[in-house]
Amino acid sequence: MDKTLWQNVVAFHGHSCFGLAIGYHVATAALQTLSTLRDIDEEMIAIVENDNCSVDAIQFITGCTIGKGNLILRDYGKVVYTFYLRKKKKGIRITVAGPDMSDYPEVAALKEKIAEGGASTAEKALHAQKSEEAIFHYLSKPTEAVCKISEPVWDLPEKARRFPTLTCNYCGEAVMEPRARIKGGKISCIPCADAYSRS
Repeated sequence: MDKTLWQNVVAFHGHSCFGLAIGYHVATAALQTLSTLRDIDEEMIAIVENDNCSVDAIQFITGCTIGKGNLILRDYGKVVYTFYLRKKKKGIRITVAGPDMSDYPEVAALKEKIAEGGASTAEKALHAQKSEEAIFHYLSKPTEAVCKISEPVWDLPEKARRFPTLTCNYCGEAVMEPRARIKGGKISCIPCADAYSRS
């Protein structure tokens, strides 16, 4: 484990947690398995299937970001991540065995006490200390103990594209063309459009 890299990930995210540790494992496993470096300009693509803390570690370590268009969020609530290299036409899917909190019973008990509002200041400090120890224990596990790597299930997504900007006739705000809707025969943004669903 690269402690400096971990510290930089924590600084980027804002706090240390198990979700971030999962992302650290996934991102470093992806770079190692695909034999590549941090992405510069959309050569690598990441598809993440959740919106938890792990995604910040993946953005920071791999260089795949939402703003650059090469991090795609498919929020299925699954701890699963897919990575592609465009030029090499190579991809992997990583599923994660998250931390088993039964390995850290003291952390779990203190967390519950804090959530119930009955923890003392000393217990809160102890929880922070024990949590950090547990996170480092999880981070020190070998990749194969945490990450299951397999073939991707998604097709390689196309590169991010630029689209014309339209104006919503209801709120007057700009909206990218493929996200626009028609409401009453006029251009509408998604928030101004009435939702219709039979599902």
